[in-house]
Amino acid sequence: MHKTDLSTYNNYPFHPGGNALKRFLWYYLNAIFLKTSTIPSSRFKVFLLRSFGAKIGKNVTIKPCVNIKYPWFLSIGDQTWVGENVWIDSLVNIHIGAHVCLSQGAVLLTGSHNYKSTAFNLITKELTLEDGVWIGAGAIVTPGITAASHAVLTSGSVATRDLEPYSVYQGNPAIKVRERNIDVIV
Repeated sequence: MHKTDLSTYNNYPFHPGGNALKRFLWYYLNAIFLKTSTIPSSRFKVFLLRSFGAKIGKNVTIKPCVNIKYPWFLSIGDQTWVGENVWIDSLVNIHIGAHVCLSQGAVLLTGSHNYKSTAFNLITKELTLEDGVWIGAGAIVTPGITAASHAVLTSGSVATRDLEPYSVYQGNPAIKVRERNIDVIV
């Protein structure tokens, strides 16, 4: 039986993008302005993210204590809400559509490790949340997932497979529990 040997770890072919100075600056600016509760302004956070290459739509709300790994791999559509303590682990592209809600403590993951490899190699996969998706409080979306239009991942659930449109998913691993019917209120 072989053992894990982290001294042989190599994250090839992953590259975080940007140059070393850009990554260094983002690390500290993220800590000072996004991961804190002292800066309530979404406008400033959106400006900062755009300055570092994120594609951010109109009227995006970013609450306090949000952590974003690499903004140059992030796109967010119009009218999307990013709640308190959300962790966006954008090692590779994350596409978030319009009118998406990421509730408090939600986690979007694009990286994991190959537990079968002695070197514990990094594995990355893009993630997509289509328009109208709701990721509940404390829910986790794992690498490579597509949450189709208006899918819901309930609080505390873990998406390990793609989510179908207009469907509600619950549990760990999350399973479809019902259809999502949206009432029109005038």
